[in-house]
Amino acid sequence: MKTFHEIGIPVKGINWVRLHPGQTADGQPSLLGSMGQNNGGLMVIDIDLTTGHCRQFNSPTAGSDYPIGSMRSLRTGILWLGTAWDGHLHRFDPAHPERSIEDLGAIHAGEATFPTGIQEDTDGMIWIGAYPGCGLTRFDPTTGEFKHYGRMDAEDKYLYPLCGDDGTIAAQTKTTRYRIVMFDRQTGTATPVGPVLDEPNNHARRFLFFKGTDGLLYLDSDMGKFRLRGLTATPVETVPPELPGIHATYKHAYQVDVTMPGGWRAAYAEENGAPRKLALTNTDPAVAPRQLTLDWQGGGTQIFMIGLGPDQRIYGSSILPEHLFRCEPDGTGLVNLGQCSLALGEVYSMTGYGDGLIALASYPAARISLYDPKLPYNFGLGPGSNPLDIGPLDHAEISYRPHTMVATPDGKIWIGGAPNYGIRGGPLGWFDPQTATRGFHREVVADTSPNCLLWLPELQQLLIGLGTEPGSGVSVQRSDGVFALWDTATDRLVHAGDFGLKDLADVCAFAPAVHGGLVYALSARPIKLVKHYGAQPALMQIALIDPARRTVVASAVVPAGYGPLPEFSADSLRRAADGTVYLVLESGVYRVNPETCEVAPAWKMPFEKIDVTGPIVGQRLFFGTQWKLRQVDLP
Repeated sequence: MKTFHEIGIPVKGINWVRLHPGQTADGQPSLLGSMGQNNGGLMVIDIDLTTGHCRQFNSPTAGSDYPIGSMRSLRTGILWLGTAWDGHLHRFDPAHPERSIEDLGAIHAGEATFPTGIQEDTDGMIWIGAYPGCGLTRFDPTTGEFKHYGRMDAEDKYLYPLCGDDGTIAAQTKTTRYRIVMFDRQTGTATPVGPVLDEPNNHARRFLFFKGTDGLLYLDSDMGKFRLRGLTATPVETVPPELPGIHATYKHAYQVDVTMPGGWRAAYAEENGAPRKLALTNTDPAVAPRQLTLDWQGGGTQIFMIGLGPDQRIYGSSILPEHLFRCEPDGTGLVNLGQCSLALGEVYSMTGYGDGLIALASYPAARISLYDPKLPYNFGLGPGSNPLDIGPLDHAEISYRPHTMVATPDGKIWIGGAPNYGIRGGPLGWFDPQTATRGFHREVVADTSPNCLLWLPELQQLLIGLGTEPGSGVSVQRSDGVFALWDTATDRLVHAGDFGLKDLADVCAFAPAVHGGLVYALSARPIKLVKHYGAQPALMQIALIDPARRTVVASAVVPAGYGPLPEFSADSLRRAADGTVYLVLESGVYRVNPETCEVAPAWKMPFEKIDVTGPIVGQRLFFGTQWKLRQVDLP
């Protein structure tokens, strides 16, 4: 009889963590914190500045998570929050805690799933910019009504607004290009003004959009300085400093520099995705600083990746915050090891290398961490750190989502994945832990990104599975993926093509066959490419390929009724100890016929769905459902 077992919740962290200083109605210092969590959703804490005790308020709305846009009004003290991916606006009034977090509804259904910025104008109106529609929406607190003004840029998807004290409303577009649009309240239209930066990821360039200490809006760029008033960008010689507490919108930060009554300032004393230490300092040097311990309670964080270490233990990563967890092959000993990278996003891929060591690659910036599981856990950047964060794969910040990594016999670690925001086509790179040297290739094949890597000992080459994923904010440019062969000795592409597989979509996963140098490959179109990148759905297929002959030995279409790939893991082909290859979908596990590639049900998920595919140890499959780590024994 098959056994199905829930191991536990590995991580109870929080995401999009911010502090919101202010004051109460009677002029006393007030400090709110906002944060998201997958199990429990949006959360606001009202922090006692004497004890650190948190009055905790959780949103009653399921699916309201990731408070990406937030702003505490300097006028009213009310905290406004926009959540992804439901795109709702929320309000928390500390003067009326009995109301808790109020869900005010969808900002703009379908067009505002990811609120990028929230602002308040001099009339008390709330202005919201959002992805994917690059739209601007106004909320009237007195009537509770939303007014949609539509797209502010024909090409970009991200919009970040600011409101000047003179009534000016302007916004910056992001990802494909930086530019400023001025909003006309009378006509409801947007007018582009000022220079345009077509190299948004070039850090040698400058494009800073902010509200100054005089209350007006400015653009400070390497193409000139401008005051933004009404519908005009006027060149100026100098610009004032940024108004404390309101930063350039792309930083997603707000009010970290605001001084509360009594001269108090607050900041988290740690940035590990689950901060408990709060540092209080005073503008009066005679007043001693203090540190408080916060007592908020988390519910559970989405699992993003599950892998098998060289020590045969199970490792995994949570998503926002990125914590590494571990358990034994029998599911016992589950432990949250903690922060493993400065990225704090999530581990996308891992591989064993050297003498029982583990390499991790994290989003964002494809940051690499090296971990020795035989030594005590002590994350950091310097000597004695374990894991040791050694920085991004490339310092040009092209690499961003490191979908796949593999160690090769020469000691190098190869990493491939999707590129940074606004860029088409993802890179392939390598890192040598012995020499700390790196190599980097901007693209293997134009407009594709590596999804999976497999070392072929017979050919002494890498097999690369390429898909169509671009950087966020950019649409998919092609319908077909590619198989590629890479010579690691000469560091060059040997061959790229479809090996004769008809209707090849994104190459999502590989599983080596037991004999003959053959490889099972999964061709599919991940859900996220259809939902967020404009890709068209495609057939899911299993193919047995011969990389040496660059041909297809057999292939079969996976019935559509079996459902999609898990959303957070496309690495869904797994080989068991007896050589059987399985396909893991949201609905369950399917056995692959070794000769025909046809699939048949092996185990059906009894409830919920599989979100993350983990390894098979013996005949035991590990997988994740939301924030829960689970396992099942396969036949």
